[in-house]
Amino acid sequence: MPTQDDVLQALSTVIDPEIGLAVTDLGLIYDIQIEGGEVAVQMTLTTMGCPLASRLLQDAKDAVGRVQGVTEARVELVWDPPWNPSMMSDEARARLGIL
Repeated sequence: MPTQDDVLQALSTVIDPEIGLAVTDLGLIYDIQIEGGEVAVQMTLTTMGCPLASRLLQDAKDAVGRVQGVTEARVELVWDPPWNPSMMSDEARARLGIL
């Protein structure tokens, strides 16, 4: 059975191509629910008008789907709470020069 750590590790390979950082470091992953082999992820984006939204969502779904034991992966785009830079990891803020 997949664990939350397994899913987070997989999601850490999903890179926002405009920013060059993982969606996990950007703080875009809001929730992960696991029931057996079914995994549901709630994530957001840095902006509502992100031109790469569908690509990021598909990349996240594909990454979760590759986790051992996952039989179904769902990724839902949510906007609440609104994302802000304070949600990023310290490392991400440092790499972007906003610490």
